[in-house]
Amino acid sequence: MQKKITIAIDGYSSTGKSTVAKQLASHLNYIYVDTGAMYRAVTLYALNNNIISETVFNKEKLINELDNIEITFKYNETKGFAEVLLNSINVEHQIRTLKVSNFVSPIATVSEIRKKLVSQQQRLGKDKGVVMDGRDIGTVVFPDADLKLFMTASAEERAQRRYKELIERGDAVNYEDIYNNVVERDLIDTTRKDSPLVKAKDAIEIDNSQLTLDGQFHTILQLVKDKLAGRS
Repeated sequence: MQKKITIAIDGYSSTGKSTVAKQLASHLNYIYVDTGAMYRAVTLYALNNNIISETVFNKEKLINELDNIEITFKYNETKGFAEVLLNSINVEHQIRTLKVSNFVSPIATVSEIRKKLVSQQQRLGKDKGVVMDGRDIGTVVFPDADLKLFMTASAEERAQRRYKELIERGDAVNYEDIYNNVVERDLIDTTRKDSPLVKAKDAIEIDNSQLTLDGQFHTILQLVKDKLAGRS
């Protein structure tokens, strides 16, 4: 039986974590889990149920309704990756909007939410053969992961990537709003009390500010091959 490992990819928003994680999972025939999408799904639930807005965030109500939130993944053969379902409804498109991005970091600071989702994430990856990306995979979800990566890039570059992605998708957005969102999310993610975004001591940092998607994939794939061969 071929050796399988756990690959944990952490890093800042819009650093291409999900993109390279999907590529690796597909190439290795591993399970891919987008943990950020899980927090986005909870955020969408909160928005749809008037639990969070520009002026209100009713944490207690959201905590009390956690048992009503079911997040699952369904593989889309046409797209080649698993899409997110919130209470059996496909919300893959809705959770990728700037509106959800503006509220996902405050949602992710709630300990009760993190506890629920981390437990689910650990179950999904208990048998290895998994690529998981997020903010606390190598530090909290899988502190013993075989390979840990930490993705980073300048805020300007990340905002430009996100802007291009949303424009190409047809969303009406402007660069300044997206840049401000990137900076704000960085601050919240790195300063929250519960599982802040930090680079694990044994993580390999990948600054992809100047890397192409193809270059990034092959750089990381070589790290995986080295790990599988016992060279690192």
